[in-house]
Amino acid sequence: MARNLRWVVLIVVTVSCLVSALEASEGDADPLYKSCVDQCQKTGCVGDNCFQHCKFSADGKAIDGPWYMQEPLYLRWKQWDCQSDCQYECMMTREEERKRNGEKPTKYFGKWPLKHVYGIQEPVSVAFSALDLAIQFHGWVSYFILVYYNLPLQPNRKTYYEYNGLLHIYAIIVMNSLFWSGVCHSRDVELTERLDYSSATVLAGFSLILAIMRSFSIHDKSAKVMVTAPILVVVATHILYLNFYNLDEGLHRKVIFGIGAVELVVWGVWAALTSHPSKWKLRAFFVSSILTMCIRMFDFPPYKGYVDAHALWRAAGIPLSYLWWSFVCDDAVFRTTVLLKKSK
Repeated sequence: MARNLRWVVLIVVTVSCLVSALEASEGDADPLYKSCVDQCQKTGCVGDNCFQHCKFSADGKAIDGPWYMQEPLYLRWKQWDCQSDCQYECMMTREEERKRNGEKPTKYFGKWPLKHVYGIQEPVSVAFSALDLAIQFHGWVSYFILVYYNLPLQPNRKTYYEYNGLLHIYAIIVMNSLFWSGVCHSRDVELTERLDYSSATVLAGFSLILAIMRSFSIHDKSAKVMVTAPILVVVATHILYLNFYNLDEGLHRKVIFGIGAVELVVWGVWAALTSHPSKWKLRAFFVSSILTMCIRMFDFPPYKGYVDAHALWRAAGIPLSYLWWSFVCDDAVFRTTVLLKKSK
């Protein structure tokens, strides 16, 4: 009883973390910042830093000068223009002034000021997203080799593991989400935001479906439809809303964390009650997921201008990915052994 009570407390902590967030003021409303941007767009300079492509319009067409003076291709692909460079340089200049005056950093357009590296907006988050993608791919390949080459197969060459198809779909969805997350962290424009938000929504919805299917051992087709249909409706509605009505980051975050909270509750209940031989991995995954979600909600200014809460959240997801696929492999072995015994 006491053990189950501890798990209930953990679940309550999960929900508490997911509904709390810190607010920060908007630096883009600062009159000095706005004046700096306006002046930069007129003169093409912020202090001693001048931008050659401020002589061109935002769509990259030359206002004056020959064609070979236009922006390099890689800059045009990343959609850097005069306004973007002015906003970035003015933001960093204002933050230096605030630091000298003993003031705390502030957000600009809802985001903390992060230093760019070779035009990449959030280099640390991009690096961690790429590493997490590599870990997910490694885990998927290891799982694939296990179920198709190391475990017995049915006479029709299908696996005994009932959730094999779901996990292959999950692997593709999670790697797709990490890819677009890295792209969006590299350059945050409307197109990359739409792709990032949409892929993250699909991942959240499918992860919840997978959690319910596995935790409750759902095998009946009608039951699968009853579980999947409402979740797909929520996912599809949210994606359509973001892409065709309003690309609302605040709403998107609430939806993602809401779905994530439900998923963690499902895993938490199963972790508390199951007698699975690798239940310790499931419980470790559950507790670690709570901590990483709380890290994501614990908003703070970037350390040294590079590492913020989102970057730490991405870093924390790397060992979680390894732990997840380790449990999946153990679960495949466990379920295959059980089904083989039943078939004899």
